[in-house]
Formats: sequence, structure tokens, C-alpha cells
Amino acid sequence: MTSPFVPGTSIRVAGASDGPLAGLTFAAKDLFDVAGQPTGGGNPDWARDHPTPTRHAWAVERLLEAGATLIGKTITDEVSLGILGENPFEGTPLNPRAPDHVPGGSSAGSASAVAQALCDTALGTDSGGSVRVPASFCGLYGIRPTHGRLDLRGMLPQAPSFDTIGWFARDADTFARVSEVMLGEVIPAGLPTRLVIAVDAFGLADESTSAALQPLVRALASLMKEVREDLLAPPGLSIWSRAQRALQPYEAWLTFRDWIDRVNPRMQFNVASGLTLASPIPESERQWAGLMREEARARLRWLVPPGTILCMPTTPFPAPKKGLPFSVIGPLRARLNCLTSHGGLTGVSQVSVPGATVDGLPVGLSIVGGRGSDASLVAVARVLGARR
Repeated sequence: MTSPFVPGTSIRVAGASDGPLAGLTFAAKDLFDVAGQPTGGGNPDWARDHPTPTRHAWAVERLLEAGATLIGKTITDEVSLGILGENPFEGTPLNPRAPDHVPGGSSAGSASAVAQALCDTALGTDSGGSVRVPASFCGLYGIRPTHGRLDLRGMLPQAPSFDTIGWFARDADTFARVSEVMLGEVIPAGLPTRLVIAVDAFGLADESTSAALQPLVRALASLMKEVREDLLAPPGLSIWSRAQRALQPYEAWLTFRDWIDRVNPRMQFNVASGLTLASPIPESERQWAGLMREEARARLRWLVPPGTILCMPTTPFPAPKKGLPFSVIGPLRARLNCLTSHGGLTGVSQVSVPGATVDGLPVGLSIVGGRGSDASLVAVARVLGARR
């Protein structure tokens, strides 16, 4: 069973003596700078080629100033280019809810640390699903905030037009407390009044996953005045996924190509092959994907205006087993991407709520809102958590 913390590290930074998070502990994904500690990014050659930070990342400083104490840095898929949480250099963090299964990535260690109750909350990042997927697989609350809302200083970038900070918690109250600090906004008492059920997303999920989530859907619907069914992606979830796979990997290639050229770093095959396949994506494909991104953003503005939220499965299935062959992992990642690509394409806010299982394995229900609706989604998650 692999620890969620980066091997060979021992970190403890005390938070402020008072503050709204006094007494809580947190961990930070190894993409966030911690003063005096190398930022490893999940790859053995990244820290060797980059200087040790002299100041904390904004997100780390935010939690420390609020009174939370940092207890460690957590394992990530290499340079955040993964969705399952398996790192051949540092190990696969334990998913305590499903010990023989992956924790989900790339914020694998952060989700694992919270799920194991080693800390109260943990920082992750989400570009293509890296908080939402482990939240679902490990049975946690997790958020992808509105893109561009939070300060990313001191966070190792991957694909800047997709990158966001996120965080996890085991219970709704802690999730709300941390969210107030990170968002800089009081979580409202009032809730949205309209709910859209994304029937195409539920249709893409395994039948067992869709069925397991229905009690949560009904509980959510009971909080609303209006409920209707609609399509999240009329062109097709796979079409949105294709657009995301043309834009995000190419941005990641631009982020890392000079480092790869200069250092020739060690990389596991699926990370190296992903970057290799991204490098020749033609401009015509990227232009098409850019237009599809604009259509997706317009769709979400119409579908979830202020006062309206949408629900969907966070993942189409629970956590797969560890150590699956590459030929099996590829199709699984493709299906995951069909349910996560809207986040990066549109930049909207999304919260994954725990509370369902398939054969004992957790699956999450996601609540999606328009840009800037982060606090309202956290409010809904808090009320749902109180009813569990």
C-alpha cells in the first residue's frame, strides 16, 4: 500500500494561530510550491532541473493564513498528465474505499490522504478531470472552480487555458469551510431553484452507475422548484471530448517541449506517448476545436443561467483495478474524458458529491453551474451532505 505523500519528504508548516481553519490540517499536490521544498511534479527529473522554491504557492499560503497546518506534499501523475493516479516512480496511492483499485488522478495523493483521514483537506489541480475523477473514485467532495477565478501563482502549469486549483474533503461542513476561504466568499444559505438532469451523461455511464446515483438525483431534485431533462452536449459528448483532446494535450506539449528537448527526462510510456501524439496535432484540427469550445461555452451559458444547475455522473464507472494493461486503460480514459471535457472547454464550476456506491465502490454525482456559481454549488453540496 503506497503512502499518498511524496517519498523521502517530511513537511510540516504550521498555520496561523487563529483563523477560520484553525485546527485543520491539509496536504498539497506536488505541483504546488512550498518554500524550501522541491516541487517534483511526479517526475524524477523535474525537480533536478528546477530550483527549489523560496516562497509558497498562493493556494498554500491562503490555507496557512486561514489557520490550517500543512503536513505534506502528495503524489501526482507525472506533470499532472494522467487520470488514474498510477505513478511508476513514486507509486500508486491507496484508495482506502477500494484498496485494489486506482485512486484516480492526477491529484491521486491528495484524494488518498483525505480519504485515509490523514488530513482534513488537500489541494489538487484540475485541467481535464484531475480533482473530479479522484473525488468520485475515493468517495469525497471535490471542486473544480470557475476557470480563471483563483490565483495560480506557484503552481506548476500544464495547459493554462484549462488549469484550475481544486480541493477535497470527507464531509460537507469541512468542504464548505475550506471553500469559503479559497473562494473568498461566504457560502450562501439560499439555493438555486432549477435543475437540469443531463440525460446524455447518464446514458454514457454504466447502467449500474446511473442506477446507483438515482437516490442522490432524487434528493437533489427535491430541493428544486423546477426539474427537467436535457442534453449536456447536443453535438455528442464524444465530439466535445475530441475538441478537448485537440486543445489540452497540445497546450501541454507547448508547456513541456523545451524541458523535454533540453533534459530528455524519464517518463512512463503513456505520458510520453501522449505528448508525442499531441505535438503534431494540425492547426486545422485545433481551429475546429476552438470553434467547438465556443459552441460549448454558449451551450452552457444557455443551459445553466443564474439560478439553474445541472447534474450528471462525475465518472461513468467506479475506480478500475490497479495495473490494467495499456490496451484496457485507453478506452477507459476515453470514456472518462467524455464526462470531464466540458469543464476545460467551458470553464464552468463543478462539484462532485459522494454518497453512492456500485458493488461497494464509490461513485460521485456532479453538480454543474455557470461561471461564478462556485459558492452556490458548495451550498447545494452542504445541504445534500446534511441529508445523508
